[in-house]
Amino acid sequence: MFHDFKYRILVALLGCGLLSSCSGSKAQPPRIAAVPILAATVEQKDVPLQVKAIGAIEAYSNVSVKTQITGELTGVHFKEGQDVRKGQLLFTLDKRPFEAALKQAQGMLAKDQAQSANARAQAKRYESLNKAGVVSKEEYEQMQSNADALDAAVLADQAAVENARIQLVYCTIYSPIDGRTGPLLIHQGNMIKANDTPFLVSINQVQPIYATFTVPEQNLADIKRFSSQEKLRVQALIPNDTRGPENGWLSFIDNTVDQATGTIRLKGEFANADRQLWPGQFVDVVLTLAQQSKAIVVPAQSIQNGQLGQFVFVIKPDMTVEARQVTIDRTADGQAVIAKGLAAGEQIVTDGQLRLVPGVSKVEFKQAAAPATGTPQATPPPVAAPRTKGE
Repeated sequence: MFHDFKYRILVALLGCGLLSSCSGSKAQPPRIAAVPILAATVEQKDVPLQVKAIGAIEAYSNVSVKTQITGELTGVHFKEGQDVRKGQLLFTLDKRPFEAALKQAQGMLAKDQAQSANARAQAKRYESLNKAGVVSKEEYEQMQSNADALDAAVLADQAAVENARIQLVYCTIYSPIDGRTGPLLIHQGNMIKANDTPFLVSINQVQPIYATFTVPEQNLADIKRFSSQEKLRVQALIPNDTRGPENGWLSFIDNTVDQATGTIRLKGEFANADRQLWPGQFVDVVLTLAQQSKAIVVPAQSIQNGQLGQFVFVIKPDMTVEARQVTIDRTADGQAVIAKGLAAGEQIVTDGQLRLVPGVSKVEFKQAAAPATGTPQATPPPVAAPRTKGE
């Protein structure tokens, strides 16, 4: 009895197995592996409209100090590379020859003044005698002429005295500007000539200071338009300098486009309070024309080139991708400003595009490698897949 029961159970189990194998569903097709990608979210933000160039720093003002007289350089009253103030004494020359010349001119003036006074008195007496008929008119006119000539000599002597005083003043040379001195080219004890070459020393005014740069003439219309509305901000950044950019304003637009290069010359003025900028230095210059509000911005590496133009891969809710054509306004600082084709909040692929097939490939997010700063790059949250009926 027990053996018969076991037999029935075995037959039933075999039957169920056969039915199960016969009525089973067809084999499921193999699943396509998801493509690992990096993604970013399309942003809408204010983006500056900028022009970038390489510039060179120029002194706000430069003076090459020369002497206006010839003589011996008897004193140097500053050190090379020293900051000097306007009116500060720089050089002295031997004054003795010029003091003697001044005394000589003063003596000549005194002599001619005495003679002129005597001639004027004689002319007055002859005038009375001429009226009384004692002397002829010719004699009176001769005396009057002598007096006029001596008066003119006095005027010439006064000018000679003034010139001698000026020459004496030139024996001391003062700084015409606030600035920093360069190397001393002629040392104490040397004879120097008026307006000779080389000059004695060069002084550069470095506060404020200029950055000179050129931009393509295609930017000139925008620069003139925006600069007529407000002062345009200019930034000067020294490569590999951790202090950040120096901020200034556009102060000069050249009146001529260079036809050889097709560029226009501009100048930015900087306060340079901490003397971060130095004459002759090369800097990266950024000229900000305006702020573009609510611009659609994506990472530049998301832009792909195809037969129909530029496009990006947009991630759909079902984790597939769509190749969407876009129109790019401009690209700067690793970002592309999109004029048409995307909306804020959409997610796009920034890495892994080569393995994607629009509408077919599934994607999954991967952890990004840490950038050079050492801060891990955040990956966007996964897009929620649509829920099917019955889940």
